[in-house]
Order: sequence, then structure tokens, then C-alpha cells
Amino acid sequence: MDQPDVIAQLHRLTSRVETLIERVRVLSDENRSLRQQQEHIVGERAQLLSKNEQARSRVEAMIARLKSLEQHT
Repeated sequence: MDQPDVIAQLHRLTSRVETLIERVRVLSDENRSLRQQQEHIVGERAQLLSKNEQARSRVEAMIARLKSLEQHT
């Protein structure tokens, strides 16, 4: 192989490496963003489950009170 071919190959390789580095950066940023979204969604889900449990407890308490009133009349 002569020197111009080696230099051309090095330029192509350099270009590919730079492209890969940029792709890794973009994917890392995207991954970080997705992890943050996942953490937010998990937290939101926990809050919704808690609110649902509180609402269920209140409804059960109301039903119990209504049954109690019904038995006393």
C-alpha cells in the first residue's frame, strides 16, 4: 500500500470514529433523559397508587357508615 492510500484510510477511519463518538454522545443524552422520565413516572405512579388507596379507604368507611345507619333505622 502506498502512503496516499494509508492516509485516505486514516481519514475515513477518523471520520467513522468521530461519527461514532457523536452517536454515543447523543445516545447517552437520550438515555439520561429517558431515565429521568422513568424516575418521574415511577414517582407519579406511587403518588397515584397512594391517592387510590386513600380514596378506597374513604369509600369503604362511607359504606360502613351507611350500613351502620341503615341498621339503626
